[in-house]
Amino acid sequence: MGTVGTSADNALAESFNAALKRETLRGARRLDGAHVCRLAVFRWTTRYNTRRRHSANRQQAPMAYEQQSATLTLAA
Repeated sequence: MGTVGTSADNALAESFNAALKRETLRGARRLDGAHVCRLAVFRWTTRYNTRRRHSANRQQAPMAYEQQSATLTLAA
């Protein structure tokens, strides 16, 4: 643990928020209304949790990684 208010304590959340902003805004300063914002965040989180490749999963999408893991478990 670092000192109070250190971003290093929240590195995972900071990284997630930075990726969300970078990939949904794509250089824009703001989105056109709350409804558009909610849709953009929903689409992004759905993609992030199912199809986006992650380095922690050996550059595989979460769904593919889980399917491979389940197949290996059944084979054992």
